[in-house]
Amino acid sequence: MKGLCVSILWLAGVCLLAQSAPVAGAPTPLANLLDEARKNNPEIRASMHGAHAATYGAKQASALPDTQLMLQNLSVGSPKLLAGYTNSDFAYVGLGVAQEFPGSGKRGLRSKVASAQADVMTAQSQSVSRTVVEQVKTAYFKLAYLQATLDTLERDDQALGEIEQIAESRYRVGRGNQQEVLKAQLQHTKILQDISMHHREQAEGQIMLKRMLGRAQESPDIVPELLQQRPMPASVGDLQQQAAQGNADVKIRELAVRKTELQTQLAHKEFNPDFALQYMYQNTDRKFRDYYMLTFSVTLPNRGRRKAELGEANAMQRAAAAELEAEVQRREAEVKEQYTLASTAAEQLKIYREGLMPQAEAAFRAGLAAYQSNRLDFEPVLSSFRDLLDFQEQYQKQLSEYESALARLESLTGVTLP
Repeated sequence: MKGLCVSILWLAGVCLLAQSAPVAGAPTPLANLLDEARKNNPEIRASMHGAHAATYGAKQASALPDTQLMLQNLSVGSPKLLAGYTNSDFAYVGLGVAQEFPGSGKRGLRSKVASAQADVMTAQSQSVSRTVVEQVKTAYFKLAYLQATLDTLERDDQALGEIEQIAESRYRVGRGNQQEVLKAQLQHTKILQDISMHHREQAEGQIMLKRMLGRAQESPDIVPELLQQRPMPASVGDLQQQAAQGNADVKIRELAVRKTELQTQLAHKEFNPDFALQYMYQNTDRKFRDYYMLTFSVTLPNRGRRKAELGEANAMQRAAAAELEAEVQRREAEVKEQYTLASTAAEQLKIYREGLMPQAEAAFRAGLAAYQSNRLDFEPVLSSFRDLLDFQEQYQKQLSEYESALARLESLTGVTLP
């Protein structure tokens, strides 16, 4: 009777497992999702629009100041409009135009500064794109890990069913005890708990990945392909050099240095005067002659303020150069860190694949056969089963972390690793 109750509990667990298993569709290659993210991710689109908007700044900066049109009235003898217009040659109605002209070279430098800012915005847009691509890769690898681990749990749960059936058979013929059956059932329940947690993590991963792809949350879930271990990059030194040359954030700092250099040149130019021309036609009554006035003016810069602006520009240039140096060192260090993580994970994967998992599989199968023939206790069999399950899960986790480290290296260096 007790054995029947245990079997019923076991079948209930299997039903629960079947009900909670997600319906799998065709796997989607990672490359397809990356193309989709570059096209539909709202952060990428926003940064691209911002970079495009910045390209209009150069033309604005190089343009002349707005032209002024003027209408004047000079009254004589009274503040009233047109007073004295017919009886005084001083009263007039004037129409004029005025235009300011920045000093030589200022407009060109202002245009270059605006172009440099547009280049910075473009580099920032590329950095956003690379960051999103890296996030999509990491989320995809985690989903692949969860799916592979879920398959492992379900497969091992079926193997655990074999143990439970053997334990129950031994219990029925008096060669075992009920505790063995209950321990097998407890392990089965733990696996069900792990499967439930994996389903929750998969749901969270789907939400994040769909958001980065710009998909509706009600859209079908994404099925990742099975992870395949890529080869390790040959040299960390080459990767560090590529990061110093091709990293998006380093590029931003380099362009920022160029921008501050131009701003410093412009600050020097601001010591030069600006000019203005004004032409005025003044109409009087027909019996008086009209007036024509041309005015040339020079705006002398406030040298105290210009010196302060030049000092600020010089300080900003030195700060930008220091930030560039710090960024290069930071990215080179991060490349070294990610390379170390990837190489360590590669070593662990080899140990799991060539040593731990085959040995654990062999130990479990040998122990199960010995237990079935009454030559081994139940506890060692269950222990070897737990070891096998743990090694299989750890292998998939290490594989996900390995691929995530390579994805980070790709983002840091700007190159696609084989």
